[in-house]
Amino acid sequence: MKQQPDMTVSIVLPNWNGEHLLRKNLSTVLKAAPEAQIIVADDASEDGSVPFLNTAFPGVTVVENKQQKGFAGNVNSGVHVATGEIVVLLNTDVRPEADFLAPLLARFADPTVAAVGCLEKSHEKNGTVLRGRGVARWEKGYFIHSRGEVNREDTAWVSGGSAAFRKSVWDTLGGMDPLYNPFYWEDIDLSYQMLKSGYRVLFETKSTVGHFHEEGKIKTSYTSSDIKRIVYRNQFIFLWKNMSDTNLWIAHLLWTPVRLLQAVMRGDMLMLAGYGMAIMKLPAILISRMRASKHWRRKDAALFTT
Repeated sequence: MKQQPDMTVSIVLPNWNGEHLLRKNLSTVLKAAPEAQIIVADDASEDGSVPFLNTAFPGVTVVENKQQKGFAGNVNSGVHVATGEIVVLLNTDVRPEADFLAPLLARFADPTVAAVGCLEKSHEKNGTVLRGRGVARWEKGYFIHSRGEVNREDTAWVSGGSAAFRKSVWDTLGGMDPLYNPFYWEDIDLSYQMLKSGYRVLFETKSTVGHFHEEGKIKTSYTSSDIKRIVYRNQFIFLWKNMSDTNLWIAHLLWTPVRLLQAVMRGDMLMLAGYGMAIMKLPAILISRMRASKHWRRKDAALFTT
C-alpha cells in the first residue's frame, strides 16, 4: 500500500528528558516517514535533549517549552506548528515499522474518520503484548474502559502515544485538554469528544509500531500514590466534562457516595483525595464542558452501552 501523495503528514514526538530514547528511536521514525514533517515537542527537558536534536537532527523542528506543560500541553504545542493534514503522535519509546504510515492514511479517505490508532507490539516483562484497541461501557454512572482484542477496527479511543489525527478536527475541538495534566485520560477524552461530535475513531491492525517500555519519566518522577491520585482525579474530570445523558447523571450521583464509602472501607484514601482534587477544578471543568458541548451531536448512550 503506497502513501497517498495528496495527504500531507506531520509527526509529533512529545519529549521530556528523553535524549536516550531519541538517540535510539528517532532515526527509525525518519526512515519510516521520509516525506513527513518531524516535530519534537520538548517539555522543558534538562538532559540535553534539545542540544542533541539541534546537532544530530537539524532538519527536525524542535518546539521548546520553557516551562513544563505536562503531556497534553506539550503535545498541543507540537501540533500547533504542524503543517500536515494528518498529525501522527508517537511517544519517544515507540519505534514504527517501515510500512506503518500508509494504512493509517488510507483510513482518512473517509471524511468522517477523525483518528486512527496503531497496533502496538508492547514489549513487557512477560513478553510481547498486542495493544492499541480499547473497549468501554457505561456502568452505574461511570465510564469503564479496558484493553480490547486487536481483531476489530472499532475502538473506544486511540492512544496518544501511537495514533494519527485529522488536524482540522483536532483544531476544531481544541486538541488535548490541559485539565488532565500532567498525564492520563487526555487521549480518551479527545477520542470521546470526536465520537460525540459525530466522527469515527478507528483501530488499524496493519499499522504496527513497537513500544519498548523503559522506566518512564512518570514512574521515576512521581510516586505510585501520586499517579493513582491523579488517575482518580482525571476520571472524575472526564465524567463531569463529558456526561450529558440524564440517566447517567442520576446513576453517577446515586453511586458516587457509595463508591466513596467503599473506598473509605477498603482504606483507599487516594480515591477521596482524587475526588477532592477534581472538585477544586470544577469551575475549569464547567468551562471546558461548555466549550466542548458546542460540538456534541450524539448522546452518550449512542456511543457505548449503559
